[in-house]
Amino acid sequence: MVKLKWFGSERKRDYLERQSLATHDNRPLSVATKATMPSLKRCISVYEPHASYYAQLGRIMVTYDVKQNSWHCPCARSRRSCLHKYIAKWHLFQTEHQLFRTVQSTDQTSPVHESVDDAGLLYPPTKELESMIQYVMNNKTIPAALPENLRLPSFSSTYPTSLIPDEMFCHRCAGNVPLSDPLLITSKAKILTNTRIIHDVATYSKCCHQCGIHYRYQEWKDGLHNFNDSVILDLPLCLHLRNMLQAHTAVGRVVQCLEVTIGEQFPPAKTVLHAYLHFEALTSHEYEYSCVTCGDHPPIVIMDLHRKGAFNMSLSDIKPPPKDFNGHMDMDDFWDKLALQMIGRGFVKKQSDNPFTVHPNYHLWAPWIGRHTRKSSQCLNTEFQKIHQPKEAELCEITVSEDRLKNELYKKKVSVIRKLCKECGVDSIGSKSDLLERLSSEMKSRHTFDKVFEKIWGASGGWAVVMCPCGIVYSIKCCLRAESPRDFADLLLSWKHMPNVVIYDFARGLATHTNLRYPEMLTFTPHEGRLADPTDGNIKMAKEGKLKISLPWLSIKKQVPDSHGHPITGSAEHYVLNDKFHEDNSKDERDALRKIGLVAQLAGKVNSQVAEQFFSKLKKNNYFLNMTLPSTHVFLMRSIIHHHNRQKNLRRLEAFKKVFGTEVVLNINHQAVLGNV
Repeated sequence: MVKLKWFGSERKRDYLERQSLATHDNRPLSVATKATMPSLKRCISVYEPHASYYAQLGRIMVTYDVKQNSWHCPCARSRRSCLHKYIAKWHLFQTEHQLFRTVQSTDQTSPVHESVDDAGLLYPPTKELESMIQYVMNNKTIPAALPENLRLPSFSSTYPTSLIPDEMFCHRCAGNVPLSDPLLITSKAKILTNTRIIHDVATYSKCCHQCGIHYRYQEWKDGLHNFNDSVILDLPLCLHLRNMLQAHTAVGRVVQCLEVTIGEQFPPAKTVLHAYLHFEALTSHEYEYSCVTCGDHPPIVIMDLHRKGAFNMSLSDIKPPPKDFNGHMDMDDFWDKLALQMIGRGFVKKQSDNPFTVHPNYHLWAPWIGRHTRKSSQCLNTEFQKIHQPKEAELCEITVSEDRLKNELYKKKVSVIRKLCKECGVDSIGSKSDLLERLSSEMKSRHTFDKVFEKIWGASGGWAVVMCPCGIVYSIKCCLRAESPRDFADLLLSWKHMPNVVIYDFARGLATHTNLRYPEMLTFTPHEGRLADPTDGNIKMAKEGKLKISLPWLSIKKQVPDSHGHPITGSAEHYVLNDKFHEDNSKDERDALRKIGLVAQLAGKVNSQVAEQFFSKLKKNNYFLNMTLPSTHVFLMRSIIHHHNRQKNLRRLEAFKKVFGTEVVLNINHQAVLGNV
């Protein structure tokens, strides 16, 4: 039994000492009784030399349930190991060795012989928890394109009721170290589907006795996704949840609908949501964030902020970055850690025990840019500089009325308002309405107003988004603080090729900020991103609609490209223009030269409101997204936008296919990958 890794040498010494003591007292160490039906249970009387409540006659009865594969001893709690259980196992190992090779489950024979607790093992092991999560992430990925037989729900689908990991040898130990026999984790797991719930499913793990790492069942080829060994989702249900999120339906509402339809109670909606995120984290999405027609490097982009999409968190809870932080961070590292957190939720009972938990911070809170669009995985996020320069002109452009700030304040929880009252020196005792009334009266003071703005509005930064005119999202950034041109400059400066035309509602601020950051090599030129030299004559003509600018390279690439020119247009010119609805908002007369209608190649051809139209759909998710944890909010937002991009690209390809034929569509796909469309 030691050789087969049932227990170690120390345990063996304890058992032999107990055997020697029984021999000395002229008592048998263990005796099998016939008190129960031999097909159902085994009862072993074990010698106990120490008088106790459980062994007043010097013996203690250990019971093994063959059907449930469980052990019971009066001296130990259920599913806990003890010396008597192991002596009873030693007895059965010699007298009924077949019990240790097979045990009957509900509908099949499984090579299982004991549970994790009976083996005296901690599952999941605390020391090896990170290794287990890393192993699942690296070796158990789910393909983005699943076979049809696994995608479509079916009433006739049959699933195994004993879920055993496929691994036979330890991946970490050298020399093909064999794993233990399967160890029972639970026999009460549930498989959730669109049509029914399958109860009493047994899940097992295998353990390497040399390094201590456990392997659990995570085999997508069976059509199942194991979340936490107790809740298992079938793949059609995972895809159904994904599609419902695209239709702006929260997972909790889907669960309620399924419970009414099936007539059975599901696990809590939060658990099902985490199980779905676990599935998305293991799915091998490319997150390309690229348009099939504009390619990886669009020459024209529209930028805007989704202001109402934010999580609830006070800025005071965000720690300042290290002193040596320069704003450069690894994008892939951040999103990999987020994925590990989603996967880690399936291994811990409490979020605080998750070793990969990611909290909002300034030095590890990266945007997402498509892999072929960005320069490298190293990107810019200089939001930390907003802390040191709160009075910058670019930040003062954002004006929030007192009434709007009060509306945001009313949405907060009582604990947040009470904490804010304490920080503002206001009495924090009373009901929510009392606290709000006191804060409202105090907000007439500029000092208190600024503090409330910093805590409430500043914490709702929203999502900075960069899109192509087709409506495909290329870059996203979750702002921790109130929006400024700095956020969009960080995104564009992380791109491999700067777009030739950028459309933004605060064009002047973006051009000024970006050029001041790199004065030695101005980013937006000529004319500081304006369409013409800001002379009085040009400004007057632009206001009267008589100035016409031609940018022919937007239609036909330059025959002789400029040095460092854009790969599609060949031009090194970069302009920042105002979107249609903000053209007349500026007090600077020179901004008349930033109108889209001045350019013949853009007038009437570019929908500058494509971002606003996208946000009108995205805000339908706010009722559930804004209630989630920051890490959940960010991970789920990237996933939702990825599937939005994918569906939009597929519809466009289908439209091309109907008009031009399959060969042209295949060529479009190829050229889009090269960035030449």
